[in-house]
Amino acid sequence: MAGKPITRFEAPRLVGPQPSAGRVVERVESHGRQLDIVWDDGLVLHTHMRRSNGSWHLYRQGDRWRESVSQMRVEIHTDQWLAVCFGAPVVETYRQFDRSRHPGFGPLGPELCRPEADLDESINRLYHYHDQDASVAEALLDEHVARNVGNVYRCEALWACALHPFATVSSLDGADCANVIVAAASLVRAHVHQVDVTPTAQPARLAAPPAELDVYGRNGQPCARCGDTIHVCRSGDHAHLLYWCPGCQVWRSPFVAAPVVTDESREMDPHPAAAQFLSQLPWRRNDPLAG
Repeated sequence: MAGKPITRFEAPRLVGPQPSAGRVVERVESHGRQLDIVWDDGLVLHTHMRRSNGSWHLYRQGDRWRESVSQMRVEIHTDQWLAVCFGAPVVETYRQFDRSRHPGFGPLGPELCRPEADLDESINRLYHYHDQDASVAEALLDEHVARNVGNVYRCEALWACALHPFATVSSLDGADCANVIVAAASLVRAHVHQVDVTPTAQPARLAAPPAELDVYGRNGQPCARCGDTIHVCRSGDHAHLLYWCPGCQVWRSPFVAAPVVTDESREMDPHPAAAQFLSQLPWRRNDPLAG
């Protein structure tokens, strides 16, 4: 695609100005699950897959698509080629001179599973998070802050720090940010299956979460620290299941009411690894109604 003028552009859910036919693709840049396409007039198309199963495909004109048309988010046509983005939750454009002001752009955060990871960098990224009104629970899943956290260790780290999951980032001080990042790193590193620190290292593999978790998957069970009942609710853009204890996770409690906790005692995290883990919990093994 690089160096080719586009003949047609389609993006039904695009946020921002649309590239014009005839504009030349200058370069394509990949940043983890993000991809940027830069045109010669300074317009940048930014797509982010987040935790979806979305992907980019490149076809010759006339080739049959390998995904459903209903999942199409972007079509970019040149004379001979067609680039199609499927399933991306984020599709937006911005002008290149605004690059530094784009909150989703930039390198990903440190991999917490690696012993050489710069925790100070993650702490600083959390403290200076671009959306200060976001909850700390939401920010911990942003890979621009830190990688490898995931939903399980997000819940566990917040519980370990007695930190209210819906506390806004703006309410945290430096010590709060340090505590939760260090807690998350400790939990992740305790369950690393393999880490290769050579220059050609592959991504570290995390072992399955342990059965002895304090809060994740324990909805309706007594809290190991205070005895109150563990709650579960959905949070964030992707509605991940968030487990927390309202009895002792009170540090930096928000002044506004947290999202209503619904009865999801039988609901399971849809992620395959989480579903497998939850099915093996001791109190679920003999429960005929467990998901």
